[in-house]
Amino acid sequence: MKDILSLIENKKQDFASLPLFHYMHNLHIHPLQRLAFAPCMAHFIMSFSDINKYVLRTPQSSHSIQKIVNQYTYEDDNHWPWFISDIEQLGFNHLLSFTDALKFIWGEETKITRQIAYRVAGYALEAEPEIKILIIQVLEATADVFFCQSLKITSELRKNTNLEYLFFGDLHLHEETEHTMGNSHSEKLIAEIELTDSQRQKALHVIEQIFNIFSEWTYELLAYAQNHPVEIVEAKSAPSKSELAICL
Repeated sequence: MKDILSLIENKKQDFASLPLFHYMHNLHIHPLQRLAFAPCMAHFIMSFSDINKYVLRTPQSSHSIQKIVNQYTYEDDNHWPWFISDIEQLGFNHLLSFTDALKFIWGEETKITRQIAYRVAGYALEAEPEIKILIIQVLEATADVFFCQSLKITSELRKNTNLEYLFFGDLHLHEETEHTMGNSHSEKLIAEIELTDSQRQKALHVIEQIFNIFSEWTYELLAYAQNHPVEIVEAKSAPSKSELAICL
């Protein structure tokens, strides 16, 4: 298993070098513009709770690896309220009718976002615990890259808005690093997993495919941010100044 985990780490480093993260790190661009893609993430973020509850989790399992998977799902399936809070705090909760919101979430500009949830669910639904745990390792690797960058952006925003950003800020990143799966006992257990030849082939395929779809996603998010300039509306309010973003 150690060589598989090393592969995931190498792919994480490749993922971190993608153009989206250079864009998010560009201090010449207004921080709200660097998160202009946030609404596009809705389908996957809101689906992730269901993936945890109904796909990754097997409540009655006595399998030691599945128990770690189960614990992860309980720790990670309630982050969507933070996303909704941040959409409001970032000023992206502009008026849309229900039908327009549906068209946006299931529209052409967010098609890769939807595919992530479908692909992850497809790979994990009937997977053995050894494969599920590797799927989670990939999800955690991509999340770590993304939230390390988004935290820097929300830290900039807080200086002007004095608002807390739960999903894109330090709370979420802290929770991601505090998973039970990351403690020494779990890490040792995972590292000592011995995969069969069949499991190894499945693992290599799944890891490759999930990193591929997440990489495609970054280009979709970047294209949306570049094609939808944010109008920054500054509002004076005591004792602080707040900023409202309106996607155009």
